[in-house]
Amino acid sequence: MLRGKKCLVVGCGISGIGAVTLLNKMNAEIILFDGNKEMTTAQLAEKLPEGVTAECYTGELPEGLYETVEVVVLSPGVPTDIPMVNRLREQGASIIGEIELGYMVEQGKVVAITGTNGKTTTTTLVGEIMKAHVGEEKTFVVGNIGYPYTLEALKTTKDSVTVGELSSFQLETVQTFHPAVSAILNVTPDHLNRHYTMEAYAGAKERIAMFQTGEETCVLNYENEYTRAFGEKCPARVVYFSSARRLENGLFLDGDMICQSVEGAVKPLLNIHTDMNLVGICNVENVMAAIAISRAMDVPMDTILKVIKSFRAVEHRIEFVATKRGVDYYNDSKGTNPDAAIQGIKAMSKPTILIGGGYDKHSEYDEWIEAFEDKVKWLVLIGQTREKIAQCAKAHGFDKIKMADTFEECLALCTQLAQEGDAVLLSPACASWGMFPNYEVRGKMFKDYVNGLKE
Repeated sequence: MLRGKKCLVVGCGISGIGAVTLLNKMNAEIILFDGNKEMTTAQLAEKLPEGVTAECYTGELPEGLYETVEVVVLSPGVPTDIPMVNRLREQGASIIGEIELGYMVEQGKVVAITGTNGKTTTTTLVGEIMKAHVGEEKTFVVGNIGYPYTLEALKTTKDSVTVGELSSFQLETVQTFHPAVSAILNVTPDHLNRHYTMEAYAGAKERIAMFQTGEETCVLNYENEYTRAFGEKCPARVVYFSSARRLENGLFLDGDMICQSVEGAVKPLLNIHTDMNLVGICNVENVMAAIAISRAMDVPMDTILKVIKSFRAVEHRIEFVATKRGVDYYNDSKGTNPDAAIQGIKAMSKPTILIGGGYDKHSEYDEWIEAFEDKVKWLVLIGQTREKIAQCAKAHGFDKIKMADTFEECLALCTQLAQEGDAVLLSPACASWGMFPNYEVRGKMFKDYVNGLKE
């Protein structure tokens, strides 16, 4: 397929190295490039897996290569509209990403899940359901969740299932990718520093179903204006889920019960309080989506419900850490945008000291502040956005605000402010970059601090 073709991999992170590894097995001619001018070509070459060879360049791509490159594999963090990529495109190179590259060698069925929020929980849950259905050795969970598709795709077989968590960055570069079942959980403002407009951001998400056929399925959230509108033009068979109304066909929440409706015939499935270990309406929606996805993959309902009843929260997503001195601590470090952080607040049932702030992704915080209602006692702010958030909070009449220069100072301040019967919630509504390498490190530091507190 790509044998003998000159393929340029841009970016040397986990995605880029995965792409290089797969291209090597496909017998392509590989060039590995990273724009980091402080990195030497020798340092870049050290990142190559054992037995893999590639031409390595850093800083700027040599002029002579532009006309020779046939395929460009972009890492998700590399924008598709930078001058280098535009020039390569104009020279006739095909621009793809790791998802399209992995799909070239995929042999089994694929489930693909995207959305601004809920992707990781839903992907993990569907992965567990598929493991129970087809077996752990035949289930591959890949993508934005942290496992490159390119490292798993060659292991797939005709009876395996790949479950992918896909970001808008990853979906920008798909060209033929069409899963058997796709899902868009929701679309709310995020990554506007990369996509610029909501229309472009939503369009990137919609590419998950762009190449599907009427024989395939797309699961959509009826309560999100973007996904509901997309359902009118989606090329696949649409299955909706709703947390706010009864549906003639699909999954919906009726009181405390998740129900399935087929042509108006309703069947109660499980109680969200007694049959689930997950909290918050966001997780109710994630579970409904997982049921719809799994049924579209012909998994028996008994298998689906059994897995859901034993499933626990994904790390860093409204994750209960511990109770110390009568205070409950929750790690929602994956709440990296205002809408995700709103779900964290909604899940709290006690007076809450909230940790917010971080890297500025050009988000607006009004709806997040409004969601505080009477739950948030104190807002402790850190990072690049702290002044912006403080101004927004004050404009909405909320002035119980503390500022911290470091994460350690922030955590100590929260412990001082919290009283018995309160909760402390890390749900920053911002990315972690600048203060932390990623949200996982931020969440782990929070958990380490909490677990180190004396009773």
